[in-house]
Amino acid sequence: MKILISVDIEGVAGVYHPEQTRPGHAEYERARLLMTQEANAAIAGAFDAGASEVLVNDSHANFRNMPADLLDPRALVVQGKPRYLSMMAGVEQGVSAVCLIGYHSRAHGRGILAHTINSFAFARIAFNGMELGEAGIYGALAGECGVPVILGSGDDVFIAENRDLFPRTVFVETKRAYGCNSGTSLSPVRACNAIRNGMKEALNRPESAQPFNLPGPIEVRIRAQTPALADLFCQWPDLDRLSGDEIGFHAPTVEATVRIINCLSAMSAILR
Repeated sequence: MKILISVDIEGVAGVYHPEQTRPGHAEYERARLLMTQEANAAIAGAFDAGASEVLVNDSHANFRNMPADLLDPRALVVQGKPRYLSMMAGVEQGVSAVCLIGYHSRAHGRGILAHTINSFAFARIAFNGMELGEAGIYGALAGECGVPVILGSGDDVFIAENRDLFPRTVFVETKRAYGCNSGTSLSPVRACNAIRNGMKEALNRPESAQPFNLPGPIEVRIRAQTPALADLFCQWPDLDRLSGDEIGFHAPTVEATVRIINCLSAMSAILR
């Protein structure tokens, strides 16, 4: 049984402020260790429950946050960019299940550090009329590979947004949001214990989670953060301008959709 663990930072216990998520800030150095500890808790839980192999995908920002020498040596580590499957890289390697650790709510949500893929670029992303955050987008990518999301951890808003998409998934609440940069968090030790136990529960449930399937073609609608960004994105000939700040396109699969969105995210750096 091979497990993929995708680890972000905004949903990690004790993380509230953008400075904790950005290299170059002193608080980031501590937050990346908290991120690593939660990854290790998920790894330990997977092996406790009988996993034969674990892949850990470093899924925040530049995808090289967790010090490799501090990760559980039993796991294999996926780091660096660019990579076609982004936060879900490794799912193509014959994994049985996916876990989302340290995830957060979608753009313009009420969760801590809420955003979708790129907080500078995107205000809303919808697939086939369904607004999705990173959990939904990458959970759908896993589903396209026939792989279910069995565990998710993050704040209460992240969990509330995604329960209907993943009804049999085990969710671990590491903190409760009061706003974008405030909330109440478990201690790192309690959060790690909860994640480890949640992983064991997820892998031992008699009724297993099912893949989240979004059959193609995918109709995509993106509201950019500004009309200037929509101007930029529509330099891509296949994109349609729907309004001052909204664009749209169609893609044959979720993977193709994700790859286009991540290209748009990279393009947005021109206007920073």
